[in-house]
Amino acid sequence: MSHPLGLESGVVRLVDYNPTWPELFRLEASRISDALAPLAPRLEHVGSTAVPGLPAKPVLDILGGYTALEDLPDIIAGLRRAGYVHRGNQGIPGREFFRRGEPRSYHLHLTMVGTDFWREHLDFREFLRSDASLRDAYGVLKRQLASRYPLDREAYIEGKGPFVREALRRWRAR
Repeated sequence: MSHPLGLESGVVRLVDYNPTWPELFRLEASRISDALAPLAPRLEHVGSTAVPGLPAKPVLDILGGYTALEDLPDIIAGLRRAGYVHRGNQGIPGREFFRRGEPRSYHLHLTMVGTDFWREHLDFREFLRSDASLRDAYGVLKRQLASRYPLDREAYIEGKGPFVREALRRWRAR
């Protein structure tokens, strides 16, 4: 299988949706689960690579959820053994961030199952998957922001914020 992942540091680059991404998630989730056995964090494919038809940065996002805080140190150690670089919470309390690959190919966001961070990522993914017009509007916004901020990942992320917040508000109001 070709490996259509990898994004240079500091760059915002979008590619068209690649139908191999779900299988790459499945393979990576299996690899992580094997490395963390007997711990069994929940692993979810999130982010734009998890939404068919949506352009995305070629980095696969994984949401990892644990249910027992006392397991966190062992999970972090297991992820390090699996080749992930631990980057701390990166300004988001309750989340531990990891990346793997050079150039980066996988991001893993580790949080407790049921937190706002957990629910927002799954809700946003489900809304995008269920509403093609919302998905397409988000794709247009992402392309505009990537064009405007090709070397400023923080500005790109910040520019998506109002859209994401409004989508989550609509999803929860339905």
